[in-house]
Amino acid sequence: MENLERRDFIKTSAVVAGGAMLSSLPLSGAYAAGSDVIKVALVGCGGRGTGATFDALSSGANIKVVALADAFKDNLDSTYNTLKEKWQDKIDVSDNHKFVGFDAYKEAIKLADVVILATPPGFRPTHFEEAIRQGKHVFMEKPVAVDIPGVQQVIRAAAEAKRKKLNVVVGLQRRYQTNYREAIKRIHDGAIGDITSGQVYWNSGGVWVRPRKPEQTEMEYQMRNWYYFNWLCGDHIVEQHVHNIDIANWVKGSYPVSIQGTGSRAHRTGKEYGEIYDNFALELTYADNSVVYSQCRHFEGIQNRVDEQFQATKGRVYLSAGGQAVLYDWKGKEIYRHDAKGNPNPYQQEHKELFEAITKGEYKFDNAEYGAYSTLTGIIGRIACYTGKVIKWDEALKSTIKLGPDVLAWDAKPKLLPDTEGFYAVANPGQNTSLYI
Repeated sequence: MENLERRDFIKTSAVVAGGAMLSSLPLSGAYAAGSDVIKVALVGCGGRGTGATFDALSSGANIKVVALADAFKDNLDSTYNTLKEKWQDKIDVSDNHKFVGFDAYKEAIKLADVVILATPPGFRPTHFEEAIRQGKHVFMEKPVAVDIPGVQQVIRAAAEAKRKKLNVVVGLQRRYQTNYREAIKRIHDGAIGDITSGQVYWNSGGVWVRPRKPEQTEMEYQMRNWYYFNWLCGDHIVEQHVHNIDIANWVKGSYPVSIQGTGSRAHRTGKEYGEIYDNFALELTYADNSVVYSQCRHFEGIQNRVDEQFQATKGRVYLSAGGQAVLYDWKGKEIYRHDAKGNPNPYQQEHKELFEAITKGEYKFDNAEYGAYSTLTGIIGRIACYTGKVIKWDEALKSTIKLGPDVLAWDAKPKLLPDTEGFYAVANPGQNTSLYI
């Protein structure tokens, strides 16, 4: 990996993929011959997996859910009951097609034409690689990895998906949201000139906590509270803020060459919050020396902000997941204002477009590549804040540090364990930096 440029890394990963994964002929059809039903398997039966399956079933395609997989039986049962209550005849999951455990994904994938991957993101690279190895189309949630070796694994699998002509959609749904599509098309067409700076935000009150139970092993506790452990989540800069970081990369049409920033645990400091920070502030520097400022935090009782804005040589733009998109020139004159009335739900639109392509036997979507590189941007940002260093993109790609445990079993030990009082070690910038890159 020495001295690789960003574009060279993509090319190199594609070459590596040819020898690293099992090969097969490109698929000529989307699903089993003699049937017009698209069989779907859900891997990861949490709230997001259930929601993604609802969105797939709402796409209008002829779909049946035929398999469910999750590490926890109670998660699987809850999702099955929720889906069955709403969709009834579209849920055809017999008891022997309900798979529980760390290896459950392998069996569920075998039964499907399309796989929805919605486990905690630490498992995404392995599950994605297996789905592509088995020749399945994929919808996978963001982010697609939590460490740099995981990103490399996804890039290799993405190259194999291209070779097999397998559609892959990543749940960065702003890419399928009309106001973003229309505004960014105009930006790329030169409506406001060259982008010189920007600001992207995800500031909110944080997410759930699930109290520890006496009977839980450490592995189960961390799995139940996956958001607070980097081997499962990647920290909220990766798991959540990846949406806004992806917009920065999309608007710029490239990826940063270096990242520096700061972060800490200032508000959510209890042992129940594992090892993650509650705030990050980054500068993403691109090859043309433009800088995008990135901010995310989990503070309760504050003003929330989730949006993006950019400045350019001829004007500026404001974007929001709420449907807003306005372009101005520097005299304040509106160049374009998006009308969000009647726009499709982007969570459903990404599934609609995926299943339309599959139904028609078309190969149209290779989202895994940009999903991987926007995930990588967040990971490098996390490393920059944890270490207090400026991290260069090409140097970061040399990292071989894997966050996940060597063994996945309920009685196995994760790499990070609590101290005698139940607290987990938290990154301290300037100290033990070799742990992070």
